[in-house]
Amino acid sequence: MGEVTAYLEELDAERATALRRVLDIVAQEAPDAQEGKSYGMPALKVAGKPLISVIATKTHLSLFPFSGEIVESVADRLAGFSLSKGTIRFQVDQPLPDDVILDIVRARLAQIGA
Repeated sequence: MGEVTAYLEELDAERATALRRVLDIVAQEAPDAQEGKSYGMPALKVAGKPLISVIATKTHLSLFPFSGEIVESVADRLAGFSLSKGTIRFQVDQPLPDDVILDIVRARLAQIGA
């Protein structure tokens, strides 16, 4: 079992389902991504480099694309979401748009050179 799978199994069903949805979308663009850890978080990796991480906290869910540049590139499409330099926060009942997730993954894959 990988780091991401083990992490999701620790969560309640609602939050795990919301994060699995994001990971399923990521898998569309990066089917060969491997589970691992990066910056202490469970992450999907490509070519040994972190692609994306998703985590749950008490108050929100977070997507980490490991790039402030990528967060900035999609910020105008995420009105109503909480953003910081390297994080996009969302809620179970306010999921991230599929097309934004796909664009984040494509941009990160380009940065990695995969």
